Amino acid sequence: MKYISLLIKPASGSCNMACKYCFYRDVAENRSVPNYGIMSYEMLETLVKKTFDECEVGCSFAFQGGEPTLAGLDYYKKLVELQKKYNTKGVSVSNVIQTNGYGLGEEWAEFFKKEHFLVGVSLDADKGLHDTARVDHHGKGTYAEVMKTIAMLDKWGVDYNILCVLTSYVARYPERVYRFFKEKGFKYIQFIPCLDPLGEERGGNFYSLTAKRFETFFKQLFDFWYADCKLHQGISIRHFDNWLGLLMGYPPENCAMSGRCAVYFVVEADGSVYPCDFYVIDKYRLGSIHSSSFSELLETDIAKTFVSESGALSEDCMKCKYYYLCRGGCRRDREIMDDGRGKNFYCEAYKAFFEYSIDRFKEIAMMEEHPYGLDTANNMLQVLADNGNIKL
Repeated sequence: MKYISLLIKPASGSCNMACKYCFYRDVAENRSVPNYGIMSYEMLETLVKKTFDECEVGCSFAFQGGEPTLAGLDYYKKLVELQKKYNTKGVSVSNVIQTNGYGLGEEWAEFFKKEHFLVGVSLDADKGLHDTARVDHHGKGTYAEVMKTIAMLDKWGVDYNILCVLTSYVARYPERVYRFFKEKGFKYIQFIPCLDPLGEERGGNFYSLTAKRFETFFKQLFDFWYADCKLHQGISIRHFDNWLGLLMGYPPENCAMSGRCAVYFVVEADGSVYPCDFYVIDKYRLGSIHSSSFSELLETDIAKTFVSESGALSEDCMKCKYYYLCRGGCRRDREIMDDGRGKNFYCEAYKAFFEYSIDRFKEIAMMEEHPYGLDTANNMLQVLADNGNIKL
């Protein structure tokens, strides 16, 4: 295999926060074993060794949770030690960690800088919005602690981006959200539409994101982004980066825009492997890295079924003039129709948004210089290359 991309859950679903919309808590509760505890060093070594045994060009180790820092700093020091031990072919290696940023000491920032980790920090905009749902186990807001961690990352010069969960209440304030992130100097932002629990009808929770609110938020967000891009003062917003890249002839970096799921090896703390972070449930368990190679896991019937199922789209979707930008969207956002073909929950919102923005997207795509800097453009291309989508 040329490239292997891993999403590892070293602390399973354990977390030092109690976010009210936590999608992984819901996923874990749909398994026979909700929490697998902390990954052992033995399992970590097996995982690292098998990765380097099979990858030929590059590999990506991404860590998520729960809260992955609960595995402890020594776990990540051991990871780096094992990577150096087993990377005998000299393949490229990237390390990424997604953290809630709660309660991290300065030694973490020092380590991330020294070992070149890219850090994702979850932050739902300003204090009033963030503290609505991102709370600790006592129900207290966590904004101040997260901002303290971000200040540490800045102090040590750590590369990081911001992940904002787009809930019904965050989506009410597109200008407030955009201005906050820009004024804080955050250059790389990813908005994740909030998920309702597996098997539930959409829209039944206080945080549930409606299609109309999704549409309104992205339209207004685009207006601010577009105006700043024209002045070469824009920030990187993952959705917009991908749509812009598609118009420029590049494949999407975001798997939700690929039109079909791929297996990207989600590894739970016990070594169980699944095809997608949204489907870490017993039905889609591919096997264990302890007893199987990645090539073998990729060839299982479950893996093949998962991929083939994801290609089921409605005829309306396939005929849509914006299919090349939407491609059906994320599988978790599709409603399964009687004929087995899925239609995205946000379908009409996507259509309205593209009608609203497409001409200006094309205008930005044709600008001689990238609208928010060559570093961002090169970073987007490097991500595509690391995932094996393009060659640089």
